[in-house]
Amino acid sequence: MTSTTPTIPPPQPEDLADSLKRNIETLRERRRQDKANATRQERLAEAITAFTGSMTFVYLHLAFYSIWILVNAGVVPGLPKFDPSFVILAMEASVEAIFLSTFVLISQNRTAAASDKRADLDLHINLLAEHELTKLSAVVLAIAARLDVQVGEAADVQEIKKDVAPEAVLDELDGERQAAD
Repeated sequence: MTSTTPTIPPPQPEDLADSLKRNIETLRERRRQDKANATRQERLAEAITAFTGSMTFVYLHLAFYSIWILVNAGVVPGLPKFDPSFVILAMEASVEAIFLSTFVLISQNRTAAASDKRADLDLHINLLAEHELTKLSAVVLAIAARLDVQVGEAADVQEIKKDVAPEAVLDELDGERQAAD
């Protein structure tokens, strides 16, 4: 029999480290600031995109287009046809698609900008952690040498002691991209 609960229960928020709590609150505050700093146009585009991406929007369209088609197909007695060739419906749907795709693109651009900021932060933290680990490994190696403790193969030890140069990594990645193109 398999259990759906983990062997060790997940930590409760009060059990989280203070630094982790601070980081979570900082991220929440930054998102609140970003939302508050959004322009009126960006907020409008977000609201329209959120609505048009909902099932309510789908149901409204289903009802609207169904009524339009039924009336103009002559299925609904007592209501005159106003678009018997469905040209107006096609034009309305095309114009709506243009505007909806524009709102989606605006929202995607805003999301991409936020994602780029998070990626930059991620890269910065990773490079900082790499640098700190390199320095820490040098300290550990010095302690090991002082205590006359063997630490493994010399090539591995020399590799660990090397600091990462972000420029070299980015240049290498750019070279790979250019070779792939």
